[in-house]
Amino acid sequence: MRTAFDFAPFRRSSVGFDRLFDMMESSAAGQSQENYPPFDLIQLGDNEYRIDLAVAGFKSDELEITAQQNVLVVSGKKRDEEGSNFIHRGIATRSFERRFALADHIQVRDADLRNGLLSVALVHEIPEAMKPRKIDIGGAAGERSTFMLDGQSAPDNLQAATEDA
Repeated sequence: MRTAFDFAPFRRSSVGFDRLFDMMESSAAGQSQENYPPFDLIQLGDNEYRIDLAVAGFKSDELEITAQQNVLVVSGKKRDEEGSNFIHRGIATRSFERRFALADHIQVRDADLRNGLLSVALVHEIPEAMKPRKIDIGGAAGERSTFMLDGQSAPDNLQAATEDA
């Protein structure tokens, strides 16, 4: 049995992680959530992932995948089969909705349904503006700057006054 973990010390010493702590606290509280359909999370590479859901009995037009900001929702609703007289029905056909929390910049690449297994490919794509970049240091060789005694650069109007003198 799991006990609640207190995130208060971490909340006090970190900035901007409120959403992460809220997700961890809510997932710990909601341990009794439904386990249908079963799924696997697979890491294929440094920035590639796949979610495999066992959706036996569902056709592609009975499944819906929705990617919202930081949430992937996979839902299924089975249509009633007319004219079928089941003696025993062992394959689950109940409706479901699975939610997956996605990190920032995780994109859904594609989805495929084969042999009762729904595979959703994900990729972590960091935008160019967010990637680390090298900053060139400007300044020409003949350019000089005036520094005050405390090591600070002099204001522009003071530099102009000293150059005129």
